[in-house]
Amino acid sequence: MSAQIDQVLAQAANDPDVMETQEWLDALEAVIEKEGPDRAHYLMERMVDLARRRGAHIPFSSNTAYVNTIPADQGEHCPGNLEYEERLRSWMRWNAMAMVVKANRVDGDLGGHLSSFASLANMLGIGFNHFWHAPTEDHGGDLLYIQGHSSPGIYARAFLEGRLSEDQLIHFRREADGHGLSSYPHPKLMPEFWQFPTVSMGLGPLMAIYQARFLKYLHARGIAKTDNRKVWAFCGDGEMDEPESMGAIGMAGREKLNNLVIVVNCNLQRLDGPVRGNGKIIQELESDFRGAGWNVVKVIWGSGWDELLAKDKDGILQKVMMETVDGEYQNYKAKDGAFVRKHFFGKHPKLLEMVSKMSDDDIWRLTRGGHDPHKIYAAFKVAQESKDQPTVILAKSIKGYGFGKAGEARNTAHNTKKLDDEAIRAMRDRFQLPISDADLPSIPFFKPSDDAPEMQYLHERRKALGGYLPQRRVHADEKLPVPELSAFQAMLEPTAEGREISTTAAYSRVLTALLRDPNLGPRVVPIMVDESRTFGMEGLFRQIGIFSQVGQLYEPVDKDQVMYYREDKAGQILQEGINEAGGMSSWIAAATSYSTNNRVMIPFYTYYSMFGLQRIGDLAWAAGDMRARGFLIGGTAGRTTLNGEGLQHEDGHSHVFASAIPNCIPYDPTFAHEVAVIIHDGLRRMVANQEDVFYYITVMNENYGHPGIKPGQEEGIIKGLYLLNEGGKENKLRVQLLGSGTILREVIAAADLLRDDWKVDADVWSAPSFTLLARDGQDVERWNMLHPAEAPKKSYFEQSLEGSEGPIVVSTDYMRTYAEQVRAFVPKGRSYKVLGTDGYGRSDTRAKLREFFEVNRYFVTVAALKSLADEGKIKPEVVAQAIAKYGIDPNKPNPVTL
Repeated sequence: MSAQIDQVLAQAANDPDVMETQEWLDALEAVIEKEGPDRAHYLMERMVDLARRRGAHIPFSSNTAYVNTIPADQGEHCPGNLEYEERLRSWMRWNAMAMVVKANRVDGDLGGHLSSFASLANMLGIGFNHFWHAPTEDHGGDLLYIQGHSSPGIYARAFLEGRLSEDQLIHFRREADGHGLSSYPHPKLMPEFWQFPTVSMGLGPLMAIYQARFLKYLHARGIAKTDNRKVWAFCGDGEMDEPESMGAIGMAGREKLNNLVIVVNCNLQRLDGPVRGNGKIIQELESDFRGAGWNVVKVIWGSGWDELLAKDKDGILQKVMMETVDGEYQNYKAKDGAFVRKHFFGKHPKLLEMVSKMSDDDIWRLTRGGHDPHKIYAAFKVAQESKDQPTVILAKSIKGYGFGKAGEARNTAHNTKKLDDEAIRAMRDRFQLPISDADLPSIPFFKPSDDAPEMQYLHERRKALGGYLPQRRVHADEKLPVPELSAFQAMLEPTAEGREISTTAAYSRVLTALLRDPNLGPRVVPIMVDESRTFGMEGLFRQIGIFSQVGQLYEPVDKDQVMYYREDKAGQILQEGINEAGGMSSWIAAATSYSTNNRVMIPFYTYYSMFGLQRIGDLAWAAGDMRARGFLIGGTAGRTTLNGEGLQHEDGHSHVFASAIPNCIPYDPTFAHEVAVIIHDGLRRMVANQEDVFYYITVMNENYGHPGIKPGQEEGIIKGLYLLNEGGKENKLRVQLLGSGTILREVIAAADLLRDDWKVDADVWSAPSFTLLARDGQDVERWNMLHPAEAPKKSYFEQSLEGSEGPIVVSTDYMRTYAEQVRAFVPKGRSYKVLGTDGYGRSDTRAKLREFFEVNRYFVTVAALKSLADEGKIKPEVVAQAIAKYGIDPNKPNPVTL
């Protein structure tokens, strides 16, 4: 007797009153039939609640049976022409395969993925044919986060639609010449096609959640009508192991984002093997999402299982379904019907009897829910009509569906990109492609004539939904005027004598002035991650309010204060809590609103600099891919300005990270006028000109006086370097001192020491962006290399300094690498010495930290004198005197090693 029979008998044996149990079950069955499942659920919840209040221990479970959530008799059937849709999917499967295999026969290292689309094809087909709207006058369009590895299938569909050419398909993953197709969804590389990047894995679901919430934000503030739009995100079950994938599902449930649908393609496999070989990933995800307040729809079994489940009066089939682990399910689909009969149905005699009249081929044709158009349609319909919850659809599928022995349901499926002739022939036969044996070796793309009924159907379905998807808007239709720089006049003027402010305060005042602008003010999106008070920005709470879909259901504890915490249904601030990834995802949604919503928004995401690009670097890279436009503000920046917080709080490297993102425009300003000029330039480029760039600006919390702007300095600020103070003419020796951020003030002080103590005059340069200086220099260097017969150009850095005298010394609050970027563009014959804060941060006073990292005025002075000594203009003994005079220990350890 099997273990399953033993368990069933044991269950009955442990029941002290079988008849009473059956009476309760019959009563519940009657309620379901006469009053519906909602009533039954209500009664069960009341009984459980009563039992718990009376002291009964009833363990909580957020799992349901391992069957489809939508009963067979309640799901809506797909209204489309399923014969046409099946043929269209078959052609897409073939063309996707041909695209990848052709590419790898040209160059075996190009790669590509076939298995993900093979398992997703039915789901994507149902969505494209029946659910997903393109932007029209009446509908803003649905937003699609396509599973990254399924891109070949999306290209195959666009090819049939006539949106992509055969030449483009032939050049899949060969895009350097500008006419190929990108490996994954990349708006940067295909700006009119892909809406969003969804790789690295995990970023798609995270960004989709905040995108859905941003649609609610726009609607609540009256900026755009978004109540009829949905965000759909497709991801793999293995991808759900990424912390980013699951990290924000609680927010989506809490915010009741009924405009959000996540479809998890549960093909049970990741790259190396099973996702949960010893468990059940669908049950695990159901528990997580249901507990977070989501509407969970499981699509596990295809229609062929309905009759078997209807016969399962004793629940034996469901029990075996639940007890079978994913590793076994994977194995079943890698074998054949006879194997499934023996090892699955053979787990209980009644199950063998249940399928006794079915052939092995009949058993093999029992599909999984993710490949059944009716089951998928029913699930999508439920998601589409969700009233007060986000929906997750857990659809069970087969990885590599259609590849047979070449990779179907096998551990190697994810990496399958090369098929031999036998596998290609088998695929042709399985999907009934009208391709002759003679033509098979060339793996031809298949596209029927435009008047074929299937092709007409394809176009009719998209016409009914407003047009083709995916598609991306490159520029917003609206034109918003940007105010003159004089709108920030207060920040352009010198601070009053004795008055000191930080660049953070300067930024806050520029932001406040911008919020008051009648044209741009409503489009500003301040985004905070629980640090408003750190940056002195809590005044915005009352001024513009914090967005909340329910308003403020309580009286804030600080209501009697001027700057109390005010939540509002039309609030303008997005407060994300202690959540940098969420803050960045909200910023991305706002920074790409010009494309997704045809509304220009101006997001300012302000955060602890150390917890910015270091923590969300992958999202920042994705923002570049998405052609985001907005401002990232790294507060309390620099290694030595946040003096009391220590190693994990002090940023000396974010500008190095920012330099790696080509369309990120980074600045490290020192003075209020620089902050104003930089932000105004960003508005000009991103709002007025609609350029696809975003700005990273570091600001500090150190207070000091500001000199105000001088005429003509604007261009140098924007380019990254300008002469701040010209040194005197009294002395024979001269040096050039450069700096940025608060360390520029140490450089200014060093100029005084050089003059007063060593009779050396120094010109002081403010360098708000060494990265922009380096990019300009590299561009000029490239031009000169490719135009050898023409007069060479000079970089802006070289032009600025070539007329000056003496060695060049730089000190910043960042790693030496930051300022070392421009070494190649130093005027010929000039020495270039860089000081920086390499090493881990630590807690101490600002003065002590700058001494520790060797970037303060005394080290700048010593570096300048050493450079003069190296040029033979002073004796080395003078440098030694300076070291002694300023109390520097020449044997102190290198800070990078401590």
